[in-house]
Amino acid sequence: MTIQDLKSQNLILLEVISGSKAFGLATPTSDTDIKGVYYLPKEKFFGLDYIPQISNETNDEVYYEIGRFVELLLKNNPNILEILASPEDCILYKHPLMDNLKIEDFLSKLCKDSFAGYAVTQIKKARGLNKKIVNPLPKEKKSLLDFCYVLEDYKTVSVLEFITEKNLKQEQIGLVDLPNSKGMFAMFYDYGKTLGYKGIIQKENSNEVSLSSIPKGEKLIGYLSCNQDGYSKYCKEYTEYWNWIKKRNEERYNTNQQHGKNYDSKNMMHTIRLLQTAEQILSTGKLNIRVSNREELLDIKVGNREYDDLLEMADNLIASIEKHYKVSTLPEKPDEAKVFQTLIKIREELYQ
Repeated sequence: MTIQDLKSQNLILLEVISGSKAFGLATPTSDTDIKGVYYLPKEKFFGLDYIPQISNETNDEVYYEIGRFVELLLKNNPNILEILASPEDCILYKHPLMDNLKIEDFLSKLCKDSFAGYAVTQIKKARGLNKKIVNPLPKEKKSLLDFCYVLEDYKTVSVLEFITEKNLKQEQIGLVDLPNSKGMFAMFYDYGKTLGYKGIIQKENSNEVSLSSIPKGEKLIGYLSCNQDGYSKYCKEYTEYWNWIKKRNEERYNTNQQHGKNYDSKNMMHTIRLLQTAEQILSTGKLNIRVSNREELLDIKVGNREYDDLLEMADNLIASIEKHYKVSTLPEKPDEAKVFQTLIKIREELYQ
């Protein structure tokens, strides 16, 4: 099923504008994110074709089946609680049955881990992006040869440097394993191209060296060390980096480049917002997602704060969250039995 199917079959129960526009953090370049809740046609829900979530290709429109929506609410999932707590001016459509799901039935002490825990992952993500920004990888991919070295006296030299200096070709080199020495090989050279050596690697994208049969009496030209683990790690980082390049938001990336603070400022803004939201829930027992400190958060977004200052700000918020958690009158977790009865009531109305 698609979002268009949901709309054409009148299966939408809730549709809201989410993200920056709901938080009060929108700028002229902000996208419009849409979130919603739906129910499945009777034959799909009672059959084997249960679909918990439907989204468009860019994931800026996401809809949750009512049961999945309630399941995530019970876990105090930040994104899902924020949908239920959408400001009135962001609600595009709301089925009367959705009034049965009240935000106060879901807010609990679980928010400490769901909000603050997610915020910590955002801090790590911001640092991970920093690594990509300051350590770009060339488009031309290295080969396994770049991770091979030749032993010379008490040092090692790149195998590419070695064969260039000796005027050799890697395709005419034969390797044999050295017993009890991981990644170490004896090297021989086929000067007449008659011995059928396989070379160090057979293809540019080979992920392991080739071994050859070496006739008796052939002269050793050296010992080769291959850092195959290092090459595997590089290949993983290369793939991740260029996938990130392909998918990254150019405007967001350029903002991070311009402020030069070496962190993802938008992620850090959301980190602080999430922590402030957790503090709000635990101290007041309520959730108002429309922020009261728009200028402060946008100042973080454009990179006007030092990363260490933001970490200190986050630490202070976490300490405050811990303090409010200890005295909060919120339940440890939502009343599942009550929520289940509410969900059953909604489904009975939908499938009567």
